[in-house]
Amino acid sequence: TNLVKVSKKRKMKFNMLLDYCIGKAAAGVKEFYILPVGDKLIQYDTIAVNTIVKNKDGEVNSCDILYVEDLDAYNKQYLKYTVGMNSGIFNNPFIIWGRYKKKWFRYYLTLSFQFHHTQMDGAHAGRFLANLQKEIKSLK
Repeated sequence: TNLVKVSKKRKMKFNMLLDYCIGKAAAGVKEFYILPVGDKLIQYDTIAVNTIVKNKDGEVNSCDILYVEDLDAYNKQYLKYTVGMNSGIFNNPFIIWGRYKKKWFRYYLTLSFQFHHTQMDGAHAGRFLANLQKEIKSLK
């Protein structure tokens, strides 16, 4: 519910806000900085959120948005980089979601979360999902 309210109040895209919350939640879990590349695990200094957006031709683009803590700066990057293809390769972990649904006076969004067990275990994944819920609720 909070993402929908903030999206309307601040006139920011819902998907951008969710991507931002994903990045902020992931930034607090060190395992998100370690990604499987081929047969190795590579540690990175920064993280990015990969998002899929519909382009002006009705097709989809895959875009990597560098996570930065400042919401307005993240929004500017999102708007700049989601106009065209801007992506490396798909890496774990990733989250998939569809449309949110309204039931009574609340909005609901079903998420599917996938990660590679060489990167993290269930406890790390659970911490990330708890962080994500916290970030969504605290977004203003």
